[in-house]
Formats: sequence, C-alpha cells, structure tokens
Amino acid sequence: MNKTELIDAMAADAGITKAAAKKALESFLGNVEGSLKKGNRVSLVGFGSWSVSQRNAREGRNPSTGKTIHIPAKKVVKFKAGSDLSDAVN
Repeated sequence: MNKTELIDAMAADAGITKAAAKKALESFLGNVEGSLKKGNRVSLVGFGSWSVSQRNAREGRNPSTGKTIHIPAKKVVKFKAGSDLSDAVN
C-alpha cells in the first residue's frame, strides 16, 4: 500500500473526502516527525512506538574495493510493533 492508496482507504473508512484524509495523514506524519526531531518517543498503544537512537561511528568496508571506510555517527529512527499489531499479522 502506498500513500495514495492509504489516503483512499482512510477516506472510505471514515466517510470523509480524500482531501480531508490527506490533510489528516500529513498532520499525523508531521507531528510524529516533529516529536522525533525533539528526541521524544511516540507511542500508540497496541499499534507500536517510534523512538530515536544514536548509532556510533564505525569502520566499514567498501564491497567493491575492499578498502576500509569511516561510517559517521548518526541518529536512526526505530519502530517497535505493539502486541495488537503483531497478533494481527500472525
């Protein structure tokens, strides 16, 4: 499912226009992104939670040349599925 298909499904399920569904989805995504940028965790009980972790710098290898390269430290977003979502998939 891509973003357009999700918007169509949300509009049909909620009985709203596609424009309203798009606005709601973009608001949700923007608020999740904003919260994660601040370093906060976003949790939807039963669905899952997003958090930000720091990945340390490390040495890696270029697969084509075999040369050692430096991989810088960075922040990464992690998602952990909630029990309801996990149960629904299994």
